[in-house]
Formats: sequence, C-alpha cells, structure tokens
Amino acid sequence: MPRKQTQRPRSSAPSSGRDRPEFVEGFLYDEDQAERPIDFLQDYLATPDGTGAPLRLLNWHKAAIRQLFGWRHPDGRMRYRRAAVFIPKKNRKSSLFAALGVFMTSGAHAPGQNLYVAAKDRGQARTIFDMTVASIKGSPFLDDIFEIIDSKATIRNKSTGRVIRCLSKDSGSNEGLNGSVLIDEIHAHTDGGKLVDALMYATRATKNSFVATCSTAGDDRNGIGFRWWHDAELVMKDPASNPTFMGLIYAADPDDDFSSEAVWKKANPALGEAFPLDEFRADYQDAQTDPRKMSRWLRYSLNVWTERDNRWFHGDEFTRCQMDPPEPLDGRPCWVGIDLADHDDLTAAVFLFRSPDGSYDAELLAWVPEESMIEREKKQNIPYSSWVRDGWLRVTEGSRIDQEKVHADIMAFLETHECRGVGGDPYHLDWIATKMQSDGIEVQKIRQTIGYLTGPSKMLEDLVKSGKLRYRSPIMSWASNNVCVWEDPNLNIRPDKAKSSEKVDPIFALINALALASTDAEPESSGFSLVSL
Repeated sequence: MPRKQTQRPRSSAPSSGRDRPEFVEGFLYDEDQAERPIDFLQDYLATPDGTGAPLRLLNWHKAAIRQLFGWRHPDGRMRYRRAAVFIPKKNRKSSLFAALGVFMTSGAHAPGQNLYVAAKDRGQARTIFDMTVASIKGSPFLDDIFEIIDSKATIRNKSTGRVIRCLSKDSGSNEGLNGSVLIDEIHAHTDGGKLVDALMYATRATKNSFVATCSTAGDDRNGIGFRWWHDAELVMKDPASNPTFMGLIYAADPDDDFSSEAVWKKANPALGEAFPLDEFRADYQDAQTDPRKMSRWLRYSLNVWTERDNRWFHGDEFTRCQMDPPEPLDGRPCWVGIDLADHDDLTAAVFLFRSPDGSYDAELLAWVPEESMIEREKKQNIPYSSWVRDGWLRVTEGSRIDQEKVHADIMAFLETHECRGVGGDPYHLDWIATKMQSDGIEVQKIRQTIGYLTGPSKMLEDLVKSGKLRYRSPIMSWASNNVCVWEDPNLNIRPDKAKSSEKVDPIFALINALALASTDAEPESSGFSLVSL
C-alpha cells in the first residue's frame, strides 16, 4: 500500500511569478504544478539505499523542481526546454535524477512520457539505473506499477508502456527517441557533445519534454559542459536572455577564500545534511598536501572550473625516493614489468623487490636505439650520453630497438635473482613472450586500460607518498617528471602517454611490475611463476 498521499488544496490560478528571480514577461508560475512532483516523490518513493525509508527531498532539490515544473506558457505547456544544475559532489544529485525519472514515467506527470538518462559510459549509466530500481523496489506501490528489465537497463510502466532507459555514447544508436532526457555529468562528455546533440532532438515531438543536466564543474573550457555552464550563468544574471533555459549554479567564486566554511556552505546546499562538515573539513586538509588533490577538491567540492594540469607527481616527491636499497638484492624474488618500444622509443624493464615491511626496491634496465639516441639528444637535450656513460642506459645498434639484446639482458639479470613473474603491455609483447616461454617463464599480458591499471597506479602513489619506494636510476626520476595521469569521474587513474611531455616507459614498466606484485602473496617461494591478473 502507498503511504498516505499529500492532500494539497488547489491554489489560486497561476500567477505572473513576478516576485521570483527567474521571472520573464509572458510566462506564468503555477504553484500546483510546482508542488505536484514534490508531493508525489515524497509520498511514494523510497530512498535508494535499500532500507525502504521514505524519500525526503533536500531543499535544493525542491527549489530546482519548483522552478522546472512550476513555470508555464499561458496555454499550460512547460516553459523550460533545457535545464542545467551545476552542484558539487555529495549533494545527492544522482538521487534527484532517479526520482525525476520515476515521476516522469509514472503517469503523475501528465501526459506521461519516456525518460532517458544519458551518461558518458555504461558504468555511470548503470549506477543511476540501479539507484532508480532501488527507489522503486523500496515502495510496494511503485513496485507494482513498474517492470524492471535488468538485461536492457530499462524500467517500464506496465499500464502505459512508458520507459526509463539508460543510455551512453557506447550503447549503440541513440537516435529515434521520444521523451525527456536527463544528462549526467555533462562536463565528462568528451566526444564534442555528439551524444548530447543527438539527444536534444528527442524532446521535440513530446509535449512538456525537456533536456536537463546535473553536473559538477570540469576542466575543459572548450567542451559542451562549459558551454552549458555559460548558458546557466547568463540566465541567472538575465532570465530574459534565454527564457526557456533554466540555470542553477552552486559554486564558490574564483576570488573566494576557499578555506572559509561560509564559502563551503554557499557551494554545498546539503552540507551538514547529506554529509557532515567535519568530513568536508578533513578532505580540505588532505587536499592541501598535493596540487593535483587540491585541483580535484576545488572541482568536486566547490564546483570551481580548473585548468588541466595532469602531471602525476609534483615537485620532488618522486625523486625523494631515489636511494640505494637497504640490503643487497641478489638472490631475492622479484617481479618484472616491461614496456617495449614501438620503433625508436625507449624500452624499459623494472625488477621489483618487496621487503617484509611492505616497501619496494625497483631496479631499472633501459635501452634505446643508437640512431634515435643521437637525434633526440641533439634536438631535445635529453642526457642520453651521460646515462650511457654512467651505466644507466644501454644502446642497441641501428634505428630500431634490438629485442634480442633486450631479452638477453633481462635473462642475464635473472640469473642472479628469482623471477616471480613477468608482465607487460600486450602491444609488441609477442616476440619476447615467446622467447621467455622457451626459457621456462610465463609472461602475462597486462591490458593498459584504466580497469587494469588503476589499482597498481594508486599503489604507486601510496608508495611514493609514504616513502616506501626506492630506486636508483636517474632515468626513472626523469620519467616521473614527464608523466601525466588520466582520471575518470569515479577517480580511477592510469598514466597517460599521450598527454605526457616526454618518454614515460619506465613508469609504465614499474606499474606493470606492481600489477604482478599486488596479486602475488607468496614472494618467498622459489621457481618461476605464472601470475594471473
């Protein structure tokens, strides 16, 4: 049975709404239409946490809903065709999306319509779908109205056939749709806005339909997210500049004191209600230890657009780890991570040793083709000759890397060390993997995707910050100053060769070795080992 439905007396006829900041001549504000979705959601929906507790909308939820649904044309049609709400993370924006989807397809929004939730990728789209399902299943009344088609990420109204469907840019064709669209994290849509543009046309044939986004700020001021942010800024200053676009921005201003709790509360309307102030304060204190953390904190916690600075390690935090091992490494077990050159690039192999205290020593072997070395040293002032003279870099004849020499040098090193496993980028790995197979060593192909690399990448961060990584090669220091990091909206990371300023092969080799070490719990055993990732 449903909870008791709110009985709200009919107010007077729609008014001009002249006292509201978003007033524009020629539109009316209908209080009944503004309050209807709020009443419905709080009467029937459950929280998406699986407890079955009644949904209680936050004040900013209600403000957004009232503005979106309350404003009308004189003939009753909804005023807004596009809407953008920009708000920091943790303010329960995804739960608002889930709730609106149910309202739009329930029949309470007349006429009921299809609702499409568009996300950058399947994973994020699935997160919103799962929240919507939980909100429905927690309400016996709604659970009887809707059918969950999990395999198609679709929720269907049994009586009307209207659907909530999750879409992403990798979900095939997104054309030929009719209904309203909710776009999650528009700043993360990096395809030039193609998915968003395609979905804009889904609203044309449906009465009272709209395209809305709820997002945090980003770091790409040329992307579609910043264009919508700019539109929101304009209508907040002058609603008549684009009367059918609704904009709400909760953010710190660039010249604000970012350490001020008053600024935190201005940007986070749910601070103290959806999440505690002391946790927010702790996040701020932690962010001050690292420029990349601070940039991320400003974006996600204060909704400030930041410039792209994807350098992974700043200052001397990585080079502080350059030191000799505390004990000899001969005879000890190690994991081998390799990153093989395409043609004329640097090739690297890292031999990783774990100590009982959880610290690691990384020994690097690096190779470069002779002709490439001479050319790059002249043009880019990279000290290849010094590294060769000091024994840190090995040169192979000709213009291409000699994999025979790479293989021979690796096997020579392993004559005095125990090999726990070898892993590397599948690209260019087949030849050396075949050779090592004949030597009795299994080589693991480690896919260079964020799903495979985020674990060992975060492990490397932790080792560097805690001072539990040691290495000796200056080439590793050089590579650490070059490497940039790619981070997705879920805070998964991996090093990014395309964005890095110079060669970063030693860092990739180190991460490949960490991928093996992190899944191997028995470094004391002897013999060659196949490590499954």
